[in-house]
Amino acid sequence: MNKLWMEKRNIAVLILPGLVFILGLILLPILVALYLSFTNYDGVDYLFLGLENYKEIFFHDPVFWSSLRNAVLLGIAFILLQHPLAILMAIVTPHTGRWERFLRVVIFIPSIISTFVTSQMWVSILSVQYGLLNRVLADIGLSSWKQDWLGNPDIAIFSIIFVAMWQGFGYAYLLYYAGIKGIPSELYEAAVVDGANKWQYNLRVVLPLLSPVIRINFVLAVVAGFKQMETVFLMTGGGPANSTQFLATYLYSKAFRDGLFGYGSAISVLFVFFCLLLTLLMNRLLKKDVGEF
Repeated sequence: MNKLWMEKRNIAVLILPGLVFILGLILLPILVALYLSFTNYDGVDYLFLGLENYKEIFFHDPVFWSSLRNAVLLGIAFILLQHPLAILMAIVTPHTGRWERFLRVVIFIPSIISTFVTSQMWVSILSVQYGLLNRVLADIGLSSWKQDWLGNPDIAIFSIIFVAMWQGFGYAYLLYYAGIKGIPSELYEAAVVDGANKWQYNLRVVLPLLSPVIRINFVLAVVAGFKQMETVFLMTGGGPANSTQFLATYLYSKAFRDGLFGYGSAISVLFVFFCLLLTLLMNRLLKKDVGEF
C-alpha cells in the first residue's frame, strides 16, 4: 500500500509542472479573455456589457465576416490546391540517390526562411511600382496583365493566398514524403507481381495508406488558415479596405491598434471556438480506420 502511494505521489510530482504550465499559460489567459469579452475594457477602465460585443460582431461587423471568409478560403485553397500538389510532388520525388536530398532541401527551403524575409521578398515581386512580376509581364509582351497585386481589393486576397501556400508547401510535402517513405517496398513488389503499374500502385496502395497523414495535414491546413497572421500583417496589414483581413489580424487590429481589448477578446473567443469546431468536424469527416502495414 505504501509503495502504491509513493508511486502515485511521484506521478503527481512529475505531472504538476506541466499542469501548472497548462493552467497558467494556456487555460488562464483563455478564461481572462472570455471574461473581458463581456466588457468594454480599453486598457484602463471597463464596464460589464454582457453579450453586447458578440451582438456587435454578429450583426453589425461586416469586416469580421469577411475575415472569417478569407480564413475559410485559405483553408480550402490549402486542401484543394496545396495538398494535392504536395502529394503529387512527394510521389514523383526519387526516394534514393542525390536527387532525393537535393529536391527535399529545395522544396523545404521556403518553409524555414524567416516569414519577414519571404514576405518582403514577395512584396518586392508583387509591387505595382517596382515589382519583378509586372516587369516580366511587360518584357514578354503581356503588359495588359499587369496588376496592382497587393493594392487592388479584388486581387490582393488571392496574392496573399498564393504566398501563404508557397510558404507552407514544404511542411505539407515533407509529411507526405515521410509517409510514403514509411510504406514497405514489399507492397510495391507485390503490386507489380499482381500486374499493377506505378500509378495504379500509387492510387490503390499509397493513397489509402497515406490517409492518416492526409487527415492530419487537412486538419492542420484548416487551423493554419484561421491562424494566418504574420504574412498578412507584413505584406498588406489587412488592407486595402480590409480585403485581406484574417481573424488573427483583425483581432490584433481591434485590440492593439484601436485599444478595444474587450471587443478584441470577443473576437479571440470566437476565433478559438471556430478552430475547435472545425477541428472536430474535420476529424469526424475524415475519420477512417486504417490497417497497419
